[in-house]
Amino acid sequence: MDSIRNFCIIAHIDHGKSTLADRFLEITKTVETRRMRSQMLDSMELERERGITIKMQPVRMEYSLDGAKYTLNLIDTPGHIDFSYEVSRSLRAVEGALLLVDATQGVQAQTLTVLNQARDTGLIIIPVVSKIDSPLAKKEETAKEIENLLGIEKREICFVSGKTGEGVENLLREIIRRIPLPRSEYKETGSARALIFDFEYSNHRGVILYTRPLDGTFRKGDDAVLLGTSAQFFIQEVGTFSPEKKERNDLSAGEIGYIVTGIKEPGVARIGDTVTFSKKKLPAYPGYAEPKPLVFASIFPESQDDFNALRMALLRLKLSDSSLKFEEEHSSVLGRGFRCGFLGMLHLEIITERLRREFSLELIVTLPSINYDISYKNGKSETIYTPAKFPDDSTYIECKEPWINAVVITPPDYVSALMPILYAYEAEVGESHVFGDSRVSIDFKMPLRELMRNFFDVVKSVSSGYASLSYEIGDSRHAEVTRLDILVAEEIVPAFSKVISTRRVKEEAENAVEKLYKILPQELFLVKIQALARGRIVSSRTLKALKKDVTGYLYGGDVTRKMKLREKQKKGKKKMLARGRVHIGHDIFLKMLK
Repeated sequence: MDSIRNFCIIAHIDHGKSTLADRFLEITKTVETRRMRSQMLDSMELERERGITIKMQPVRMEYSLDGAKYTLNLIDTPGHIDFSYEVSRSLRAVEGALLLVDATQGVQAQTLTVLNQARDTGLIIIPVVSKIDSPLAKKEETAKEIENLLGIEKREICFVSGKTGEGVENLLREIIRRIPLPRSEYKETGSARALIFDFEYSNHRGVILYTRPLDGTFRKGDDAVLLGTSAQFFIQEVGTFSPEKKERNDLSAGEIGYIVTGIKEPGVARIGDTVTFSKKKLPAYPGYAEPKPLVFASIFPESQDDFNALRMALLRLKLSDSSLKFEEEHSSVLGRGFRCGFLGMLHLEIITERLRREFSLELIVTLPSINYDISYKNGKSETIYTPAKFPDDSTYIECKEPWINAVVITPPDYVSALMPILYAYEAEVGESHVFGDSRVSIDFKMPLRELMRNFFDVVKSVSSGYASLSYEIGDSRHAEVTRLDILVAEEIVPAFSKVISTRRVKEEAENAVEKLYKILPQELFLVKIQALARGRIVSSRTLKALKKDVTGYLYGGDVTRKMKLREKQKKGKKKMLARGRVHIGHDIFLKMLK
């Protein structure tokens, strides 16, 4: 254990975590040069395509310094706020963290969030300024911000370039020098225990646990048990990540690796559970708080024949993403589907995209919403997760919605432009703080509902891309909201229903009707597109019918022949207007969602 150092990289999104991890892999020769590629630890197609980390990834590296060999266990973490649960799990599995700050951007809002998480966990923090090779780098200003933030001296800050490799070897020395050794609480007990910080599912080998052994040693053939579910199994294989799985003879305290269980039952393995020997059990290690979904959306298969395939796909994704929540629901219009809970809008987008790509499913996704606590006039109360089930205004006496505690960090020049935006989104602005010479943080509270209304995009636009946002869920407050329904051909489309602020009913109704009017294809009959709120039509547009020349094949003869055909066509259109239904394809739902 004296030669082991466990650490993770934490930072705001796009501050160079994956690029720095690539240089670590090169310098330690963990991955051969011919096999190296950018974002080596990002194995998912979506991660590489978007240039972001979605799933944390552990890797074991061997490094020699002054004649001694060291084992460095790194966990690369996501930077986007939607995946902060991944970060919190990785923090519990290590003793230290590299706090990465981009020299071209300085301290960002998510930097504060992950820093507070690391401090609460009791980790040793090594501040690192990255991208120092960039011509836009502001090394001195960024270092000053970190000094003010952490209350440290400049000599404690490391400067690196993940692109060129400058300063990376020095950072490896600092990791070995500063990060403490892993400790074992139960020594020489003849047993072992490990924290489960992640897992995956294999069709052939069952559940594979990603573990941090805390005490003792695990070997192939050991009789083990999961304390949370009392599930017993014989260990089929143990190993480490290099970064692909590599089988080893044993997995000892202080290391980070995997355990193949052979369990093929869903729901048996839980993140935060403790695995130990079944005959010599050690006490459970404190696990993780269950992630709470913030955004909800219903997902329906375009064809009801794919309902079971969608169920299996969600179960498979659940095995690799424990923060995904779902339950079955039924819609009179869309059929059977699932009500899903997500950690944020990006999380929703990633999950739906994975369902389409990895499982070839055509989906209908409803507009995202949050949960509302309703108190009815008859004394009953209920939590509403879907806009289509939100009650009429006359049936309840109070509605409560979640608020967020947020912080925006921006250059001082944009503060005056941001203030009107905050008030337009119903925010309660608090105190402001200055970071160095070029950063101001603004604390505020606002409804979660307003955050989902493209708030972050507007803030980025107003600040020319310089502002950053971080938030956490706060308390629940009284909500002045109502349900907005969209009718197509005088039929409500539940997927388009949403809960909106009462003061923006007219604006939201006109925007929704106008957007649908532009993207909905024409039918052979007139199609009315209407917005209904508080019992009345607020906005309406009529989509003209497709014109078809029914007399095109006629030539010569009496004009009455053409008149008869046109009259017959007119009667047919009247019948279609009364009976016709509009088919809305999944691409229309996608465009409305965006």
